[in-house]
Amino acid sequence: MEEVFENLARVPQFKGVPREHIAWEQLGGLTNRNYKVTLGGEAYVLRVAGEGTSEYIDRKVEAHNARVAADAGVSAEVVFFDTTDGLMLCRYLDGTTTMTPETFPTTPGAPARAARVLKRMHEYGQPFKFRFELFSMIDDYLGHLAKLGATLPEGYHDVVGEAEAVRRVLDANPGTLAPCHCDPLCENFLDDGERMWLVDWEYSGMNDPIWDLGDLSVEAGFGEAEDREMMEAYCGGAVPPAVFGRMVIYKAMCDLLWTLWGLIQHANDNPAEDFWAYAVERFERCKALMGNQGFGGHLAAMDSGS
Repeated sequence: MEEVFENLARVPQFKGVPREHIAWEQLGGLTNRNYKVTLGGEAYVLRVAGEGTSEYIDRKVEAHNARVAADAGVSAEVVFFDTTDGLMLCRYLDGTTTMTPETFPTTPGAPARAARVLKRMHEYGQPFKFRFELFSMIDDYLGHLAKLGATLPEGYHDVVGEAEAVRRVLDANPGTLAPCHCDPLCENFLDDGERMWLVDWEYSGMNDPIWDLGDLSVEAGFGEAEDREMMEAYCGGAVPPAVFGRMVIYKAMCDLLWTLWGLIQHANDNPAEDFWAYAVERFERCKALMGNQGFGGHLAAMDSGS
């Protein structure tokens, strides 16, 4: 409770407001602490950034991108943002349900609605700050983990070496950069049954838009049917093999990257969940997909542009 009111005192709309006039409740979150706060019939979300997150998240970039996403009609209005530590207040989106890995595949039309909100962001004309570069981020995260003295899952460097083939194909066939979410966890999608909204722009930047689709597929545990629904909604019909293959390749690469993110949370003693188990699960899933017989075919389709 003290954390809520101490941080609200920094927000102009709440300065001097008696505590008894403010209702609040805690929401979910992995690295940050989120609260729904209500004043005079107006509801907001207060985001208190997690300790240590500013070491690898640029809050000035996040503030800019979150406001662009709101202007695009994709995300909630940002009411207040302190770039010194990431404290943020945004509008609460009434009438929406927070998606989960359990509800995403079982909610009719959810993969298609998610594809459409991603496409709306990708096609918005105003660029994001920051360039999301997969292999540079892997190198940066590895350097950060080395400073922390953290342990990597056995064989991680070997898989990074095997991913050099992916790097070469991506370098030869770069995607057209677009403003992307880059971290489409299921819980970052809010659904009202007609459309979806996206929140949490900490990792957003200019990126290959197909990354968002591959990452969502992994986070939501999509199977072949959900992948097809998502990709056909995004493409407006039949999906070229090169595009579908790119999505599958990114499914493996996002697990390769977020394995390291989980290890950073583990090294920082983040109590939100067992981040060592989280990282190992992602790493094993990445290895399994890269070792699948069809992975090379998807890589070849992407390389040929067919």
